[in-house]
Amino acid sequence: MIKVLFFARLREQLSTDSIQISVTEDMTTDNIRQQLAETDDLWAKVMAADSLLVAVNQQITDWSHSVNDGDEVAFFPPVTGG
Repeated sequence: MIKVLFFARLREQLSTDSIQISVTEDMTTDNIRQQLAETDDLWAKVMAADSLLVAVNQQITDWSHSVNDGDEVAFFPPVTGG
């Protein structure tokens, strides 16, 4: 199993801060995004955002990053500040 976290407006849009999903062989962060997008129209819209960022085990990564059992995957919007 992997823990999937949602931060900032994603958490608000999806009405959840985390879920658990089963990991499959050769799973990537993009596979997770695609799997979540299949949940319903709202999830599809949120997961399709071009600006969506992903991190694995608290390290920002790309959409081809491999995910293993026990990993923590986080989705979040771009970080702004000043």
